[in-house]
Amino acid sequence: MHRTVPAAPDRAAIGFRARTGRAVVVLLAGPVGEPRAVRRGEVALASPALPATSQPFHEVMGIPWSEAVAEAKKTEAAIEAIARSELESLVGEARSAGLEVTGVGVVGSPDRDLAAIGNPHIRAHAAEGVLFRRVLETAAAKIGRPCLCLDEKGLEALAASRLGLSLAALGARLAGFGRTLGRPWRADERAAATAAWLALAGSTRDAGRGGGVTPRSA
Repeated sequence: MHRTVPAAPDRAAIGFRARTGRAVVVLLAGPVGEPRAVRRGEVALASPALPATSQPFHEVMGIPWSEAVAEAKKTEAAIEAIARSELESLVGEARSAGLEVTGVGVVGSPDRDLAAIGNPHIRAHAAEGVLFRRVLETAAAKIGRPCLCLDEKGLEALAASRLGLSLAALGARLAGFGRTLGRPWRADERAAATAAWLALAGSTRDAGRGGGVTPRSA
């Protein structure tokens, strides 16, 4: 009697474009040279039951910056829990479809010296940009997935270089993902797809070396 060995699941990667209170998500799967677009969507990173999670730094904009950071930290824990739950759901859905998520890519605001921003309103927006990128990175770490952190500035040039493509070829492939997944296919979806592709490339390369963690920063 011959025993049938189950086929190994296809590798997949999730790409996020972080925004305040939400993130655009794209899932790619398959070989790095010919990935296929599986799904796109948006996940909430804030809860209506906890209004402060929508704009945590706006909630504390009227107090000194050092105190605002401490207060926002309390809300950040709740946002991290939401991000982890959303990521776990995405990984579970992928697994149900025969895909194993081996990496995560996050495009969002890079770290910066927030205290140096004098205007409280501008500083609140900047701080939230960093926070909502960071909670997705933390979520990936907590569920044991390598995470690649990326700045949107120069993203496609970086991707073309790492993937061995011309900018025109990369743009054509990203447009093709958009045709597969349907509208809307905006700059945020392109960024999320690019992050997913880079994360797929990184996790596949690491697997070939027998493990390892994809770098956090570009």
